[in-house]
Amino acid sequence: MSQFNPESFINRKVADMPPSGIRKFFDIVNEMKDAISLGVGEPDFVTPWHIREAGIYSLEKGHTYYTSNSGLMELRREICNYVKKFDLEYETDEVLLTVGGSEGVDAAIRAIIGEGDEVLIPEPSFVCYKPCVTLAGGTPVTIQTKAENAFKLKKEEILEKITSKTKMLVLSYPNNPTGAIMTREDLEEIASVVKEHNILVLSDEIYAELTFGTKHCSIASLPDMKDRTIIINGFSKAFAMTGWRLGFTLANKHITKAMTKIHQYAIMSAPTTSQYAAIEALKNGEQSIATMREQYDYRRKVITDGFNSMGLTCFSPLGAFYIFPSIKSTGMTSDEFCEKLLIEQKVALVPGTAFGECGEGFVRVSYAYGIDRINEAMDRIKKFLESR
Repeated sequence: MSQFNPESFINRKVADMPPSGIRKFFDIVNEMKDAISLGVGEPDFVTPWHIREAGIYSLEKGHTYYTSNSGLMELRREICNYVKKFDLEYETDEVLLTVGGSEGVDAAIRAIIGEGDEVLIPEPSFVCYKPCVTLAGGTPVTIQTKAENAFKLKKEEILEKITSKTKMLVLSYPNNPTGAIMTREDLEEIASVVKEHNILVLSDEIYAELTFGTKHCSIASLPDMKDRTIIINGFSKAFAMTGWRLGFTLANKHITKAMTKIHQYAIMSAPTTSQYAAIEALKNGEQSIATMREQYDYRRKVITDGFNSMGLTCFSPLGAFYIFPSIKSTGMTSDEFCEKLLIEQKVALVPGTAFGECGEGFVRVSYAYGIDRINEAMDRIKKFLESR
């Protein structure tokens, strides 16, 4: 009898997939006394009470059953009303409630991408896009955006990578990890390429509410782009509802129907309690968003000024809750910088390379933390640099 080897049964695509570069340092942080993390992209705000209360009330009323696969009709109606603020018009059969935005990304890619299809992924970007494309049998094709362009995607960069096999372009703005945004004028250039080459856009807009000094623009709001775009959004960032695990997608009803098939078999339905809480969030949560955004804006200015004053230069981010300072002046790689900072000063940041090769020479810093924590971390980083 041959010796049993569990590893030999693992799907080769999964076995070859690297673990998330974001998590590496935080397993260490959890075991390190007095460590400060500015790495995880999770709001430090508790979900506003009126939203929590709606979730609690739904439990007291006995709403503990599955909803329809697509989600509660009342919530889908509220989402359609909500996105009008971004100049978007959708019907309820174009909305799908998902278990977080991440499920929406996965379902969208699996519904569209097959063997041999290419997906353009601008980097630096969130870590899930490439693995999802690979698992769907597609080929991720990265586009390296540039710091001198504030990490915005340019028309010429797409044209350099587009081929007859290109089927989808991923847009992730406001951007994690850089804090970059794309204006309407920026997106108009991208839309012209998308239409000319007949490809779809997967637009991850989870940080749409967190822009500073400008209103978020969705590429789906541009002429002839709605049916070419799958929007990913959710409640985790804007409403501080990360643990509720609730996202939503917006797309043409035929694409939504295909995504719903995957959702039916893999998930069934999004959490019922979360859906009732989300109805309250959309109906009465505007002031909560404004309050949190104001706090993020203040932290953004403090942390950006702090890094620039230390000589770790970065542009002022206009979206999300991250900055992406350059550490090239230290002579260290991104990994070396983060490892030594963690060991010597007990501050955890994320190496830029976790978000793509062009992230080398940068680190991601989240300001989704209280100002006291940010100030203490900045003092420690300053001491770390002075000791070099």
